[in-house]
Amino acid sequence: MRTYKDKEELKDEINKSFEKYISEFDNIPESLKDKRIIEVDRTPAENLAYQVGWTTLVLKWEDDEKHGIEVKTPSDMFKWNQLGDLYQWFTDTYSHFSLSELKDRLKENITSIHTMIDSMSEEELFQPHMRKWADDATKAAVWEVYKFIHVNTVAPFGTFRTKIRKWKKIAL
Repeated sequence: MRTYKDKEELKDEINKSFEKYISEFDNIPESLKDKRIIEVDRTPAENLAYQVGWTTLVLKWEDDEKHGIEVKTPSDMFKWNQLGDLYQWFTDTYSHFSLSELKDRLKENITSIHTMIDSMSEEELFQPHMRKWADDATKAAVWEVYKFIHVNTVAPFGTFRTKIRKWKKIAL
């Protein structure tokens, strides 16, 4: 997994991958947001809903811990062995919004993740055992907070950018 020398490098990489990802939706007409094609597993709305869902969860984990609320990862309703159900919940919860609304929600989440990063010390972000939610989410491995941020922003923005590009090539 990618490592970062500091907060600024992490935020820069989030911005770079986010801008490339989100720009892919600029030329998709709203009328095609739910168009399903066999070659790609998600519609444009579902693609964005997935990103909105995961970034919302990361923010919720941190916010709940700060407020003394017991954090259940990945969510209060789903366990790690129920990710398919969680992804369906993301679709059911968010994909009915317009592409513009989904893009705006995701932009807001990315701004909030930047604020979250800025509110942490370098140690809180890059050292293990700094957040109970991070420790509880990984029973077998030790993950620092930045890894959760990376796997829910930079990594899927790249993967899902490839998926939406393939969707556009076929559907548009």
